[in-house]
Amino acid sequence: MWKQFLSKLPHKSFHSDASLDLTHLPPGNNGTGSVNGNSIHRTSSDNVVSSRSTTMKRTASAIFPSSVVTSAEPLLLFKDVPNAEKQNLFISKLNFCCHVFDFSDPNKNSPEKDMKRQVLLDLIGYVDAGTSRFTEPVISASCKMIAINLFRAFPPNTRSSNGGGETEEEVPVFDPAWTHLQLVYDLLLKFIESSSLDGKIGKKYIDHSFIMRLLDLFDSEDPRERDCLKTILHRIYGKFMVHRPFIRKAVSNIFCRFVFETDRHNGIAEILEVFGSVISGFALPLKEEHKLLLWRVLMPLHKPKTLGIYLQQLTYCVTQFIEKEPKLASSVIKGLLRYWPVTSSQKEVMFLSELEEILEATNTAELQGCMIPLFHRIGFCINSSHFQVS
Repeated sequence: MWKQFLSKLPHKSFHSDASLDLTHLPPGNNGTGSVNGNSIHRTSSDNVVSSRSTTMKRTASAIFPSSVVTSAEPLLLFKDVPNAEKQNLFISKLNFCCHVFDFSDPNKNSPEKDMKRQVLLDLIGYVDAGTSRFTEPVISASCKMIAINLFRAFPPNTRSSNGGGETEEEVPVFDPAWTHLQLVYDLLLKFIESSSLDGKIGKKYIDHSFIMRLLDLFDSEDPRERDCLKTILHRIYGKFMVHRPFIRKAVSNIFCRFVFETDRHNGIAEILEVFGSVISGFALPLKEEHKLLLWRVLMPLHKPKTLGIYLQQLTYCVTQFIEKEPKLASSVIKGLLRYWPVTSSQKEVMFLSELEEILEATNTAELQGCMIPLFHRIGFCINSSHFQVS
C-alpha cells in the first residue's frame, strides 16, 4: 500500500536541474559559482576581463611611445587644474618640451612645433605668476628641459678668419630654431629671477657643468642668442654667489683661449659687457685676484686684430679698474704701450681713442711713472704718414 502511494508522487531529477544551472554560468568558469542574494560573483570572468585590459595596454604602449599616449595632459591649462596639481602639470609640460624638432625644413612637423611653442608659453606664464615655491623635482625637470633644448654643438665655422678689417663685423647668421630657443631662454631668465626659486636648491642643478655649457653658447653666430645669454649670465652671477669665483675663472679661460689659441670667438663683446658690470661691483680695496684679471686677461685682449668689435666694452672694463684704484693708471698705460700696433694704422687709431679715455680718468700724479714712454709714442704718432693717426 505504501509503495503504491509513493509511486504516485512526482519525481525531481537532480541531473536535469544541475545541467540547467550550469547553462547559466559563464564560460571558462569551470562549473563553479556562488549565489549571494540577488548578486552573482563571477571571479573567473573578472580575471579574463582584467587580462584582456592588460593585453590592450601592452599593445598600445608597444605601438605608441609614452609621450604620445600621455600627450593630452600637457595641453591642459593651469587654470583648469587644482592648485595641488599645478606643479605636477608643470613637470608634465616640461617633459613634453624635451623633444627637439628639426628646423632645417620649415614645413616639417608644423603642428607639433606650434603645440610645443604654446606649451612653452604656458610654462613662462606659470613661472611669471610665481604662485608657489618650486619643489626640487620642478627645479630638476626645468634644468633638464632647458639643457636638452639649449646645449648643443655648433657647426664648424667656415668663415675665413682673414677676411675683413679690425672693425668690420661679419653678417650675422640667424638660427632657424629661434622661435623655440627664444622661449626657452625667456623661461630660463624668468626661472632664475623668480622669487619661487630657492637658491640653495637651485645651485645643485645650475652647477659648474651647467654654467660651462651655458658659456659655450656665447660662441653662437646668432646675435639674438648672445644677447639673451648676456642677461642670463648676469642674473646667475648675481643670484648664486657661490658660483662667482668659478664664473670669473671660466670667463678668463675663454678670453685667454681666444687671445693665445683660436684668435676668434663670436661672444667676446657680450661677455665683456657682463664683466664691466661685475668689475663695477668689486669691493675696495681690490683683491689681488681682481688685479690679475686686469693684467693677465684684459690687457692681452688688445692683441687680436678683431679688437674693434669689442673695443668699447674693453675700454669700459679697463677704466672701471682705474676709477676704483687710480694707482693702476700708470701700469695700464704701460701695458697699452706694450701692445701698441706698429703695422696697422686702423688699429692705432683705436689705441689712441682708448688712451684718451684712460687719460681722462687718470690723475696727474699717476702720469709721472709713464710720462717718458707715453710721449715718446705720441711723438711717433704725430709723425705718422696716416692722416688719422697724426
